[in-house]
Amino acid sequence: MVVNAPDFIASLDGAAPAPGLSAPLRGLWWAAKGNWDQAHKIVQDDEGREAAWVHAYLHRVEGDLGNAGYWYRQAGQVAAKDSLEAEWQRIVATLLGSKT
Repeated sequence: MVVNAPDFIASLDGAAPAPGLSAPLRGLWWAAKGNWDQAHKIVQDDEGREAAWVHAYLHRVEGDLGNAGYWYRQAGQVAAKDSLEAEWQRIVATLLGSKT
């Protein structure tokens, strides 16, 4: 069971996301595994703000900053300016309710 960011990161050694993860966390899991299409498919059908944040991150990864900006606004987030890795870690920590 994934309960914090270190557990989530450790779960990346597996073949699939841990059971019970939210759609946004599953999207981040697939993004970390290099499967942008699977990650995008998961979050594009979720209308929540957390999914919109992950959606924004994914379009930033893709290099589509205009589309990313739209999704940051939908998420109520300021567009990220730091590294993709730092943003990924920040989203994971926030969604899991931890700081590490």
